[in-house]
Amino acid sequence: MEPRLLARLERKKDQLDRLRPLPAAAVRRLEEQVTVEWIYNSNAIEGNTLTLKETRLILETGLTIGGRSLREHFEVINHKEAIEYVEALVAGDEPVTPFHVRQIHRLVLARIDDENAGQYRTLPVQIMGTAHRPPEAWQVPALMQDWGDWLTGPAQALHPLERAALAHHRLVSVHPFIDGNGRTARLVMNLLLMRDGYPPTIILRANRGQYYRVLAQADAGNVSPLLNMVGRALERSLALYLAACTPQSGPTDPQDEWILLRTAAEDTPYSQEYLSLLARKGRLEAIKRGRVWYTTRRAVAAYRQSVREQKKETSP
Repeated sequence: MEPRLLARLERKKDQLDRLRPLPAAAVRRLEEQVTVEWIYNSNAIEGNTLTLKETRLILETGLTIGGRSLREHFEVINHKEAIEYVEALVAGDEPVTPFHVRQIHRLVLARIDDENAGQYRTLPVQIMGTAHRPPEAWQVPALMQDWGDWLTGPAQALHPLERAALAHHRLVSVHPFIDGNGRTARLVMNLLLMRDGYPPTIILRANRGQYYRVLAQADAGNVSPLLNMVGRALERSLALYLAACTPQSGPTDPQDEWILLRTAAEDTPYSQEYLSLLARKGRLEAIKRGRVWYTTRRAVAAYRQSVREQKKETSP
């Protein structure tokens, strides 16, 4: 993972920990927002056509949306129930096992495909748009047991983000179910992150293409792009929680206000495009809202200072 990104994550996590116990009212409002975004984006990545507004309406009122399939409605309701199950697991201390993965999957596919919900596949599957070939169905039970052994064994030595992201990739690679693998894997990833005190991370629908590319790179043995992508998503979540839970004793320092990259590039030797590249690589603290990147003047100043320090270290 990009070292600067990892350092920022640890700093923000430490800031959030110092604010605990978090203000209940702020957390409740934020969790409602995050839950809707989580459900919308995870379903949209898999082809669900409901909008963010429609997803919120279904969750808040239970109404059906005209012109949308019954399956799409159930995908929203099911995902909410799966999140509630994940939250219950977060509150406990039982190790996460393949049994819990199957229970999450059972909730994801309930009322959509009850025959296969929570059941390992018995047929071969193919992942469209990738060269990766999932293992044969008969191999799945043993591979899932291996996954559980890895998670409770060697993975415990990893950084929490690395452990969660790699657990997600390993699940997707095995593809243990006939359908619903991606949503289940992302739920498991957040279960692991939340167990370690992090907020849930959301892979945005707008980043769907990049998400599949970094998974393909991980299939080929290069996990760094995946770790960086999940890390940037986690940084966004940490920023949301810090903004909601940090007491405001006065006006926000202009150096800490989120601004467009083109604004941040002013009075610097960098172009907007270069700052965008740094943000995508995790080398510049930034968040993405929709398709637009934002950073702060303080973040740009910190990057420039790190460049100067590196030059001093390498100069004769």
